Amino acid sequence: MKIVHATGELFPYVKTGGLADAAGSIVETLAEYGHHVAVFLPGYRTVLEHPDASAATSVMSIGVELGDEFLSGEILAIKPRPNLTVYLVRRDEYFDRRHPYGRPGRDYDDNAQRFVFFGKAVVESVIRLGLKPDVVHCHDWQAALIPLFLRIEERRRALAVAGKTVLTIHNLAFQGIFPRKTFALTGLPDELLGMDGLEYYGQINMLKGGILFADRLTTVSHTYAREILTPEFGCGLEGVLQLRSDDLVSVLNGINPHVWNPATDRHLPENYTAADRAGKKACRRALLRECGFGEDFAGPILGMICRFTEQKGIHLLPGTGDFFQGDRARLVVLGSGAPEYERVVREWAAERPEAVHVAFGLDEVRSHLIEAGCDFFLMPSIFEPCGLNQMYSQRYGTVPVVSRVGGLADTVTDVDAEPGQGTGIHFEPDDVDALRGALERAETLYRDRKTLNTVISRCMKKDFSWRTAVRAYESLYREII
Repeated sequence: MKIVHATGELFPYVKTGGLADAAGSIVETLAEYGHHVAVFLPGYRTVLEHPDASAATSVMSIGVELGDEFLSGEILAIKPRPNLTVYLVRRDEYFDRRHPYGRPGRDYDDNAQRFVFFGKAVVESVIRLGLKPDVVHCHDWQAALIPLFLRIEERRRALAVAGKTVLTIHNLAFQGIFPRKTFALTGLPDELLGMDGLEYYGQINMLKGGILFADRLTTVSHTYAREILTPEFGCGLEGVLQLRSDDLVSVLNGINPHVWNPATDRHLPENYTAADRAGKKACRRALLRECGFGEDFAGPILGMICRFTEQKGIHLLPGTGDFFQGDRARLVVLGSGAPEYERVVREWAAERPEAVHVAFGLDEVRSHLIEAGCDFFLMPSIFEPCGLNQMYSQRYGTVPVVSRVGGLADTVTDVDAEPGQGTGIHFEPDDVDALRGALERAETLYRDRKTLNTVISRCMKKDFSWRTAVRAYESLYREII
């Protein structure tokens, strides 16, 4: 098949969260399976600075109508592997910025213009490059208007541009909501500015447009697919999703086994396998040393890697009492996000420097060391569409402690509920008492070395590769074309 993907992030070129890892793994695996894959990505500064970009070729200049303006852009091409071409949509006015969506705590004021331009540039490029894809697969709000732009251009030019369209919702909380006047930038017919179109409480909602007009919808875990049809998790779009529920498919994300593999991970001081975990002890010592803790600490080490947002349950940490204080346990936190949540973490950690270490920012190398060096990985998410760290953790023999939501519930089996199959610890979301109870259960498990080793072995044997997920996408593509 000929498949086009459009995404706002793509590993290894630009990453702020799980979208990049998921999109990168999907397109690589599809190419590996012999499909002809093109993926479109904004030409952010960090992308153009990536070593692969040094070999990028300029394939054409384009013009995009944005409201009453006609703006130019450039399309660059990178071929990182057989059957895969990465096209960069370059317009430096919009994308030559250090951060993809905004500075910490504030989105860019022109994000509507930036991603309308991106969506229209993708459609123009697909037409002029003669790609004629069987499927155009769009990811999240940044690419959600592409299905509409495609069909409008097909009608306007009286030609067939693409077969079917798919929209994957990686996180419903991010929707691309902008002032109503932004609609003029799209060039879409006026009838699409209404309740049956992009209108959303007096504004426009790009994700809503994609949900209504893509041929098929997917999301990234089975539990999340059910959750987003409810008011609790639907983020105001549950009614729209209920209308399209027959076209909503769940495909559980996987992980890249080449990037996340403790046996070959080049970021680790020592490698290890399920059969020989001696290297994990070396990773533990290295992590303790890097965080300024004593290497001979004998208690459990927990890790967290996440965006500092309400979704991730950061506000629950101060309620954990004395668990992270003194010599009981150690916690290593890596992440960044909203200033108010960064402040919560900073102030809370400052009260217990002997037990909590916080590093702010995105650090791929340190992420791997945390996954390998910790005994438990903590994810107190209020909601979690899929989550990847709980899968990385199991592969690295680090037992996940997770709230029972979304993909966390689908990928982690509670050790007490199912003793013969358990791989982690569940607790109810947004509940401080439940979180404290889960931490105490983790401490008890840590002291029971025989059971802990059994759980670790079980974790490391689980297969979270993208093979199953991509086969599901293949089946979906064939079904709709």
